[in-house]
Formats: sequence, C-alpha cells, structure tokens
Amino acid sequence: MAVKPEGHPCWADAMFTDLEGAKSFYGEVLGWTFGESSSEHGNYTEAYRDGKPVAAIVPPVPAQEGQEEQSQWCLYFASPDTAATAAKIRDNGGELVMEPMTVGDYGTMCLARDPSGVVFGVWQAGSHEGFQAPMDQPGAFCWAEVFTREPEKSDAFFPAVFPYTARQMEDDGVDFRIFNVGDAPVLGRMRMTDDFPPEVPPYINVYFSVADCDEAVAKATKLGAVLRFGPMSSPFGRFAALTDPQGANFSVIDTQTTEGDMPKLTDVS
Repeated sequence: MAVKPEGHPCWADAMFTDLEGAKSFYGEVLGWTFGESSSEHGNYTEAYRDGKPVAAIVPPVPAQEGQEEQSQWCLYFASPDTAATAAKIRDNGGELVMEPMTVGDYGTMCLARDPSGVVFGVWQAGSHEGFQAPMDQPGAFCWAEVFTREPEKSDAFFPAVFPYTARQMEDDGVDFRIFNVGDAPVLGRMRMTDDFPPEVPPYINVYFSVADCDEAVAKATKLGAVLRFGPMSSPFGRFAALTDPQGANFSVIDTQTTEGDMPKLTDVS
C-alpha cells in the first residue's frame, strides 16, 4: 500500500504500563499478533493482523514511570513535510508536545495538541508507511473522531493545518462534523456533552473493524474492559465504545451490519 495522502490518518499507537497485558487484551479482542519489541526505540512493539501492520504499543518512557498518566490511543496524520505541518500547528493556535523528530529510516514525527486540548501525531513516512491492512479488515483501523468540548476551536484548526473540507450533520440533537480530503471522509468531530465526566479530557477516539460487534464487546468486557456506549446499529455499521483495562478509550465497528438511512450533511465554508 502506498503512503497515505496528506491529512489522512496513517498510524495509531498507545502507551501501556503493562505491555503484556495490552498484548493479551488486544490479541484476544482484535486478533492482533505482535512483533519483536524494538529496544532501540523504547521497546516499541508493532501489532499485526494477518501479517499486516495495524498499530503499535509501547511502555512508558523512564521519565514517566510512576506517574498516573492514563493510557490513550494516539492517532497520526500523514504529512509530506512534518516541519511544515508543525509550523502550521503553531500558526493556528496549536501546541507542539514533541518537536519534529526523525525515527531512524522509518520516518519523521511530531506530537501536538489542538487549541481545544486534543492530542494527535503527525507522521512523514520513510520506510514505515503506516497502516497496511484495509480498513474493512477485522482488526484494522477503520475510523476516528475528535471528541472535544470546544468544537469551534477544532473546526477552525484542523482545516487550517490539513487540506480538509468540512460537512456538518443536519441533526439538532448531535453536533457532528466530517472532515474530507477531496471526496474521501477521513475524520469525524463530535461535541462532548455533559454525558462525559468533566475529568475526561478531549481526545481522538479510534475505531477498529470487527466481524461481529457484539462478540467483540463480550470478549472485551470479559477481559476487564468497560462498555461506555452501545452496541448500536447505525447507517455506518454496528459499533460500541469501550475503555480497555488500562484506561485507553477505543471503539469497535462492524461496517457490514448497517441500519437506517445515511444522515444529511451540509457543506461548511
């Protein structure tokens, strides 16, 4: 598979205190297998589905040992020039959590925070091109949504940094927007309501494909995950939101099981 176009989600990783526990959990729920940990890069460990890279897990860096920082999935967006994207992030009110850094011959990355507090990554591919499994393959990354209490900030920021156009869902009950690159929808944005406890920070929720949403939820909760929402059928698929045993939020979706009509979307200037 080729390098993802600019602005497309291209990789996801998460930091876990219990790396073996994360392997066991995601291996069971999503059918992942794992490569050898790279000691040169902080025991960074790639996950695979049917031999194709789908994500990675990593233990905390030494400076963070003992801190109660919650595990969280980080989504990376493709960039042809990480330094140029980092400049756009700064110029549009974002904050660089980690300056652009070359990772061997794999590529160049940075970590950032949007003006509403959402953390994300940027990846300029070298030998590591990112996700290799098709989105509809069970275990593969499928979709992602920015969850924020200040949508107006994210709505201005992301199209200024990446080549996005936006469409707003016509629904008085839900404030939801979709960002496109060309005709391709690549990212959702959801306003966090009072249903989210105040201690939950804004974040990007990643979705992984599964063959059977209810079965995946049953496995996950049996292994100690907390079901936050669903399973629910929608025009996009049957999905559910979960928190894994180490506190990382994620969702699962069966895109083959759909129900209802697609929502109406309005172009936003």
